[in-house]
Amino acid sequence: MMDYTLAILLSLLQLLSMCTAAPLPVEVKSKVKRLAEQLVVRLDKDFQFPAGRTLSPATAEDLDGLPSILMVLNGYNSLISDSLSGVHQIKSDISSLTGFLDQWRQDHCSGQQPKPSVPEALQRLQSQKEFIHTVSFEALMRVKEFLKLLLKKLEHLESC
Repeated sequence: MMDYTLAILLSLLQLLSMCTAAPLPVEVKSKVKRLAEQLVVRLDKDFQFPAGRTLSPATAEDLDGLPSILMVLNGYNSLISDSLSGVHQIKSDISSLTGFLDQWRQDHCSGQQPKPSVPEALQRLQSQKEFIHTVSFEALMRVKEFLKLLLKKLEHLESC
């Protein structure tokens, strides 16, 4: 009986080491918050989204730890066409945020991280790439909504 208890305990410890990061320092949370807020303001200022256009909201499942957050932001960023006027700075800002988060993940997340699942909205947009401008605008709208959710739930940055 003791052997099983020890084996279970060791398995749980290994699982926890794979799925947790070091506690998020205040300065890291502050920088992510600042970058995300700047992006939301820039999106509001630089893009007039169609009135009445609504999206299914981003969910907490989309914020399932750093790998998920990085995958979503990188996925939407890759769908934003460079030919769309005014997107260069937005794409650069998204890349800065994801670069910062990815560096944090590499430095502080131990063990193998599970591969996140791609949210349905992102999968749908990836399958419609031929509609460049429509997909780009929706990706911009989704980035904005995703960042607003992230700003409300910054604690999700703490899990790997």
